Amino acid sequence: MEIKQADIVLCTFYFSDMKKSKERPVLVFKDNLPHNDFIAIPISSKIQKLHQDEMIIDHIDFLDGDIPVKSKLMIRKTFVVSKDVVLKKYGSLSIDAYKNYHQKLCNYFGCN
Repeated sequence: MEIKQADIVLCTFYFSDMKKSKERPVLVFKDNLPHNDFIAIPISSKIQKLHQDEMIIDHIDFLDGDIPVKSKLMIRKTFVVSKDVVLKKYGSLSIDAYKNYHQKLCNYFGCN
């Protein structure tokens, strides 16, 4: 499956025992890393409490597709993921929404 920057995809993540796993949606932040990897920002549907580095992602942010429920991006938990664990694509963010999240990540990590 081809994925690109600004896509929202569902991935399988294995726990350290390599027996149990969890599926989690992520935002593809940067997709051109070596070894078939990409930088991902995890998404959670637990939106009752938002931390300073978390922001709501909703259907209005999408250029195409959608996620099942209103959710949040968790900037501080950004990590590298193999494209091999991608199960499906939910959709893609609009350019404006992606730029907004990109700016928030750079503000948080100081990459401006």
